[in-house]
Amino acid sequence: MIRVCAVGEIPEGEAVRVEHGPDGVPVAVFHVRGEYYAIDDTCTHQDASLTDGYVEADDCAVECPLHAACFSLRTGEPSGPPARVPVRTHAVVIENGHVYVQLQPAAVPVG
Repeated sequence: MIRVCAVGEIPEGEAVRVEHGPDGVPVAVFHVRGEYYAIDDTCTHQDASLTDGYVEADDCAVECPLHAACFSLRTGEPSGPPARVPVRTHAVVIENGHVYVQLQPAAVPVG
């Protein structure tokens, strides 16, 4: 687990980028409607930072700043084109007033 910040340091509806994610992939941690969510920070359509995207609080999603691909903060699934591949999600733990992320390993290639 990695410590991200103290609870309340991420303003509602915003995100922070954590550089030391699994496999060198940065992680975006979002604060939406009192909950915290963590996903890989890189859009699967084209390598844009999702931390810089538009947070859609009603849908609990983030819209990529490049081509408007939307990803669920809960599941990582894209809502439609241009993105077709989900982003990896990570578990968020709140402990002793701090936000931690339990990083998920990369999928092992089959074959």
